[in-house]
Amino acid sequence: MKKLLLRTGLVAAVMLPFFTQAKDVTFTTTLSDYRGDGAYLAIYLTDSAGVYQKTFWVSGKKSKHFKHLRDWAQGSAMRRSEYDGMTGASVSRGQTLQITVDLDPSFIDSGYQVRVDSAVEDMGDKPADIIAPLTTKGAATPINGEGYVYSFTYVF
Repeated sequence: MKKLLLRTGLVAAVMLPFFTQAKDVTFTTTLSDYRGDGAYLAIYLTDSAGVYQKTFWVSGKKSKHFKHLRDWAQGSAMRRSEYDGMTGASVSRGQTLQITVDLDPSFIDSGYQVRVDSAVEDMGDKPADIIAPLTTKGAATPINGEGYVYSFTYVF
């Protein structure tokens, strides 16, 4: 009996990663044709209450401007090393940024949201430019932004 339980436990431990594998999610953010410099963007995950969970991407390499991505900066303040290597150049007006990340499937259809904060130098900040519930039903459905983001979509 003990051997059977041990074998079952070992098989379960080996098989578990196959059932909880990360899922590729592609986020596409298109900026509006505003007047001004390139935009700084933070694309991140929050729980249903808007509490920061994880950074997916930060556009704009000058960290002195990250404070303008207010909601993201406050949430990620204690986890700066988390987004090392997950940054790129700012995104210019009318351009599209597309990123693909590995996401734990437990975040899908369980109240989590993807948020995009945006800011343009000398033009102002737009925290929560996008708030997109992370659901299978909402996948591939464009969401209009509230500031510099024209549209945002995600696909699994």
